[in-house]
Amino acid sequence: MSHINVTINGRQFRMACEEGQEVRLLKLAESFESRIQMLRGKFGEIGDARLTVMAALMACDELFDAGNRVRTLEAEVNELRDFRNAAAERARVTQTAVVNALNAAAERIEKSTQVLNRTVGNGIAIG
Repeated sequence: MSHINVTINGRQFRMACEEGQEVRLLKLAESFESRIQMLRGKFGEIGDARLTVMAALMACDELFDAGNRVRTLEAEVNELRDFRNAAAERARVTQTAVVNALNAAAERIEKSTQVLNRTVGNGIAIG
C-alpha cells in the first residue's frame, strides 16, 4: 500500500492507494481541486464545506451523465450486434441459395451436354 499527499481545497491530505495507482490518485485530486478553484472563482468565498460539496456534486453529475451515455452506447452496440447477426444469417441463406442455384445450373448443363453428345453422335464429344 502506497501513501501520497494530495491537495484539496488548499489543504494537504495523506491518502493511501494501491501500488501503481499514485499518479491516478494525484490526477483525480487535481481534477477535483480544479473544480473547487473554478467554483471559488465563480462564487467567491462561500465556505470550504459548500465549495467541496458543490465540486463533489459536479463530479457526480458528470459521472451520472457518463453512466447514461455508456448505457445508451451499450444499447446501440447490442442493436448493432443483433443487426450484424441477422445480416450474417441472411448472407448465409443467400450464399446457400446461390450455391444451390449454381449446382442446379451445372446439373442442367451436364444433362444438356449428355443429350447433345447422344444427339450429335459420330464420336464427337462436347464438354
